[in-house]
Amino acid sequence: MDDPLERLRALCLALPETTERLSHGEPAWFVRGKKTFVTYSDHHHDDRVAFWCAAPEGVQQVLVDSDPEHYFRPPYVGHRGWLGVYLDVPVDWDVLADVVDDAYRAVAPKKLVAELDG
Repeated sequence: MDDPLERLRALCLALPETTERLSHGEPAWFVRGKKTFVTYSDHHHDDRVAFWCAAPEGVQQVLVDSDPEHYFRPPYVGHRGWLGVYLDVPVDWDVLADVVDDAYRAVAPKKLVAELDG
């Protein structure tokens, strides 16, 4: 499974009560069909393949400052602390699984987060 979209999709859909649908022309993943936690970006605003995701407070700045080859502040949602993750560079999918998990936890109801922890 070398397609980054397919790998990202598998990570997102493995989380409780997650659905996928198009949002602004790109695949996006929602908790209980309502709250977006990850959206794919295939050359959406530049010539890069990436995804944008919710992130815990302060994480965006730390990752963008420490590793700009892999992380960026995405348009539209970056001011809310969302994180951009490049997929057109070598990536560690174990690390990205943690990023997706954190994104889910940032927007999911406490009951669903408890399911992950239980």
